Amino acid sequence: MSGESDCTRTSPSAGSLSDSELLPDRPKYVCTLSPDLVTKAREELQEKPEWRLRDVQALRDMVCKDYPSLGTCLDDAFLLRFLRARKFDYDRALQLLVNYHTCRRTWPEVFSNLKPSAIKPVLESGFVTVLPHRDPQGRHVVCIRPDRWTPSNYPITENIRAIYLTLEKLIQSEETQVNGIVILADYKGVSLSKASHFGPFVAKKVIGILQDGFPIRIKAVNIINEPRIFKGIFAIIKPFLKEKIANRFFLHGCDLNSLHQNIPPVILPEEYGGTAGKLDISAWNELLLASEEDFLHDFSELVLPCDSSPHDLLVSGDADEKQCDDSLRGMKPQLYYCY
Repeated sequence: MSGESDCTRTSPSAGSLSDSELLPDRPKYVCTLSPDLVTKAREELQEKPEWRLRDVQALRDMVCKDYPSLGTCLDDAFLLRFLRARKFDYDRALQLLVNYHTCRRTWPEVFSNLKPSAIKPVLESGFVTVLPHRDPQGRHVVCIRPDRWTPSNYPITENIRAIYLTLEKLIQSEETQVNGIVILADYKGVSLSKASHFGPFVAKKVIGILQDGFPIRIKAVNIINEPRIFKGIFAIIKPFLKEKIANRFFLHGCDLNSLHQNIPPVILPEEYGGTAGKLDISAWNELLLASEEDFLHDFSELVLPCDSSPHDLLVSGDADEKQCDDSLRGMKPQLYYCY
């Protein structure tokens, strides 16, 4: 996760000194994608291997020109995450990168001291884990179980920290960058009092990060065992989800057969009608906790130009901020009605 942030050391244009002469300490990118994934990236993400490093350099140049104080990693592998997440559209990739840092800067309760050891209680509770097997499309399945959280033990922001670190670990894999992920959320036993912790501020922040502030492709969100209260929550937040994301939500209720149409039983644990044995959270916990060194480097705070503010940078996520605030104020009455 670490890397150079000094834009004055960005590699030059053609005809100047080479990257290796100016940047001897910058890791050289080595593609780890299989031939099939190279083809998939070309077809779905417009990634052309012969132009890959040129595209990375173009994004790097844009960062250094438009946001010289961003304090971001400029390594090839890091910038590739943002290009892939936005199908190699330079402008959209730059916006995503800036939003990524702005989110980290403007929510200190989540991003301060962000490392696996700091969220160990959340991991041990089983609130979030990753299933050991990928689905047929090569996607990891992130399993979230809100019933494992006891609000009196720690605030909801600790859960968000655990989810964020899980995504950070997953996105280190180029395979995940291309294939994306699937989310399985089990809302069994979620009460009104617990749901009320997911208020307007938290809802808007989380939606902003997942849609516009993190370089990951969320291909499906499968909700199971959701109580009536969840339908009220979803009805409120749905207008603020991009249509593409909203269409990837699947509410299965208690119907395991419906779930199995989206996630095959062969990779699911017994708890969800699968044949992959009991749900074991230990393997993922051990992997994430062993990655402490990956997260020790804390990104520098985003230094904004004097005529900008954090809200200026979240251009797509906050476009309808006032409307979002007004609508979300009605969440609690609707929650009571649905409950």
